[in-house]
Amino acid sequence: MVNLGQSVARLPHRECAARAQPWSVDGDQGVLLSGERLVAPHAAQALVLAHGFGQTRQAWGLTCRRLGAAGYDSTAFDARGHGQSGRNPAGVPYRVEQFMTDQACVAQSLPARPVLIGASMGGLIGLLGQAQQPLYAAMVLVDIAPRWRPEGMERILDFMAAHPNGFDDYDHAADAIAARLPHRPRKTQEQLASLLVPCKQGRLHWHWDPRLLDDIARNGDRLQDALLEAAARADIPLLLISGGQSELIDRDHIAEFLHLAPHAEHVQLADATHMLAGDDNDRFTDTVLAFLSRLPASQRRPPPSSTGDSP
Repeated sequence: MVNLGQSVARLPHRECAARAQPWSVDGDQGVLLSGERLVAPHAAQALVLAHGFGQTRQAWGLTCRRLGAAGYDSTAFDARGHGQSGRNPAGVPYRVEQFMTDQACVAQSLPARPVLIGASMGGLIGLLGQAQQPLYAAMVLVDIAPRWRPEGMERILDFMAAHPNGFDDYDHAADAIAARLPHRPRKTQEQLASLLVPCKQGRLHWHWDPRLLDDIARNGDRLQDALLEAAARADIPLLLISGGQSELIDRDHIAEFLHLAPHAEHVQLADATHMLAGDDNDRFTDTVLAFLSRLPASQRRPPPSSTGDSP
């Protein structure tokens, strides 16, 4: 077991040399997954960034820019039912297996096996998918483990279900988020634009399909046995980054994961909650970059050919 604790060297910022471009791929049963890819010149490694439940790819914006500046290709996408990606048709329930196939479609669309950076739901789906087929060269799991605090999960889901009729306006939504995350700066209308969509009578609703709450999120505990097995089978480099103030996983959950995967590294950001990349983006991204720099050369893809290998 390698535990890097809370000592993370601050890596210097560089101007981003990567160029962003719209990106999409067909997922399970043809559902279109929309995203953005930052292509870094002569990238040594491709990365896939999978957000948590109720988020979008915009959650990775600052991190992607720094990863691009450091020479990494990064592909961030909206999960099905979220943001600009497609939703299941009426009458077709959401299933975890669909999300697993979607992630596989994203990973397999890239020239070589990427590294997954998966927050919460994105990390759990990646862990399950890797147990079925070798999709990733390495994985970064962001504040998630095979088991978690049920009461913490319920608090998160209760907030997400608290406004079934949407919000009167952007200020109403900003008030609700500020009450939930009082340690964060108040969200601006520009920041909220990717989280909310206008609906009937001009009200604003979350960008995700509300059916996801009952179909996926409230049934997550049934996956824990499979996740325990997947963690034990994960034979690729692993990094768990946890929040010292997380309401979802605690020291016992982390210890269990590290027992199952003794080669895994662990870094805790002492002042961060479950929303690590938003709470302390500099230290979060520094931690990811340090891990990527330690990957064996065999885990990295060769530089792209002169003819280009981007899809």
